[in-house]
Amino acid sequence: MPWVTLKESTVYENAWIEVSHREVLNPSGNPGVYGKVHFKNLAIGIIPLDEAHNTWLVGQHRYPLDQYSWEIPEGGAPIGTAPLESAKRELREETGLTARYWTELMRLHLSNSVSDEASLVYLARGLHQGEPEPEDSEDLRLRKLPFAEAVDMVMRGEITDAISVAAILKTKHWIDSGLLDNTPIP
Repeated sequence: MPWVTLKESTVYENAWIEVSHREVLNPSGNPGVYGKVHFKNLAIGIIPLDEAHNTWLVGQHRYPLDQYSWEIPEGGAPIGTAPLESAKRELREETGLTARYWTELMRLHLSNSVSDEASLVYLARGLHQGEPEPEDSEDLRLRKLPFAEAVDMVMRGEITDAISVAAILKTKHWIDSGLLDNTPIP
C-alpha cells in the first residue's frame, strides 16, 4: 500500500457512519492528512423488472442534498449480513414487491476518494405486487413506468443518484444485448 497511516482517530460516529482523521505518509513519503468516511452498511439497490419491461422508481426528499430524488429501490445491508436478504426486504418495504428471480447486476464503490462505501445491485424479476411497508423515516412516492422511460430520465439528468444511474444503464445494456436470464440466486 503506497499510503502509510501514522495515526488515526475517530472524530464522529453514528449508527450509519464513522468519520476518521488520519495522519499519513503519502505515496511520495511526505506527511499529510486524510479524512475517511467508513460506512457500516453495504448500499443495496434493486432494479425490479416485469415481463413487459416496466420498472418501479422511488421518489423521496434527500436531506443531505435538500432536493427531491427519483431512484431505484435502495437501502442498506449491515456489514456481515446476507445482502440478498436485505435486498428482498428493501424491495418489499419500499414497493410492496416480492420477486421470484434475483440476479446480481453489479458491484460499485461510491465516492472512493473519501469513503469505503460499496454497493451491490440486483435485478429482480418474476414480480408479485403486495403492500409497501416503508420505515417511519421514509415519505416515499412510488412510480411504475416503462423501463425505457427510466433510461430517458437518466439521459435527461432527472435521475442523478449514482447507484440508480449505473444500474439503469447496465440493465439497458443487458436488455439490448439479450443477456437477461431467469436464473435465480439461491
